[in-house]
Amino acid sequence: MAQRVRGVVAPGKGQPVRIETVVVPDPGPGEAVVRVQACGVCHTDLHYREGGINDEFPFLLGHEAAGTVESVGDGVTEVAPGDFVVLNWRAVCGQCRACLRGRPWYCFDTHNAQQKMTLEDGTELSPALGIGAFADKTLVAAGQCTKVDPAAKAEVAGLLGCGVMAGLGAALNTGGVGRGDSVAVIGCGGVGAAAVLGARLAGAATIIAVDLDERKLTTASALGATHVVDAADRDVVTTVRELTGGFGADVVIDAVGRPETYEQAFYARDLAGTVVLVGVPTPEMKLELPLLDVFGRGGSLKSSWYGDCLPSRDFPMLIDLYLQGRLDLDAFVSETIGLDDVEAAFDKMNHGDVLRSVVVL
Repeated sequence: MAQRVRGVVAPGKGQPVRIETVVVPDPGPGEAVVRVQACGVCHTDLHYREGGINDEFPFLLGHEAAGTVESVGDGVTEVAPGDFVVLNWRAVCGQCRACLRGRPWYCFDTHNAQQKMTLEDGTELSPALGIGAFADKTLVAAGQCTKVDPAAKAEVAGLLGCGVMAGLGAALNTGGVGRGDSVAVIGCGGVGAAAVLGARLAGAATIIAVDLDERKLTTASALGATHVVDAADRDVVTTVRELTGGFGADVVIDAVGRPETYEQAFYARDLAGTVVLVGVPTPEMKLELPLLDVFGRGGSLKSSWYGDCLPSRDFPMLIDLYLQGRLDLDAFVSETIGLDDVEAAFDKMNHGDVLRSVVVL
């Protein structure tokens, strides 16, 4: 029987979000209903509200979440009612050419629930990233549920569902940071701060945090940055080179996603070094680089989708590291809020006042 719950809905482009009654159907084949316990407020939710993703309003926002499986549909074997799970927005298919080649983190046919959640009048909702977790309960594909140790706090575990995983994975998976490497991270918001933490976890010897905001640089230092660079006062490329013996960093992670920051990343890396783009550009952005420099500097230019993570592999491992005290995920939770506070959380995010506001239900 369908359930009625509270949810945060973006009704139209640029309009303030509001609490609505959301109708959640019983799970069909391959689906699960999850009782949401916590959900982070991510920039992507704001992009949805502003029409920056698509125009399929109204949106049910929220996607960086953890909770408990309440019920499952036919054919679901990977999770069961009562399981504590982190939700992910890339449920791999297992059948596409990437999956069949043993690279499921590149899956080209990820999937979501087939049924739609609706408003009470029957208006279909578009769940953010196929999740829609600013709600008491949500309907997802069972493959979007990754079982983890329930000893972890929900407000921390949920952050692996998007931003923190993107940053950690940019360093650990895409960038392949290794022991003794030098790493520069440009942009130290939630994703960039997680990249700093990932570089530290990987054993990097030099970790250079770059930002315009002193508060973010202070946080990056606490998470493991060995040097900080205020990009308002210093030339980023010159400074990164100075801090790496004149050569440039082995890995440079652009967590901003603008042409100017990507160009800084390109020239701040060592010969044969790696650039990782994890910040998301907007459609109109263009990049121009001398092709001879691309050829002559060698190395790798990579983009990082969701930190190139495989949720079934990475989420349980990272939660275990957190529970062992080896991965400081608590540092990312700036505040816990209620569903009614999401609009105010967007304002705090825009002003750089928080790493993450987390809705707790």
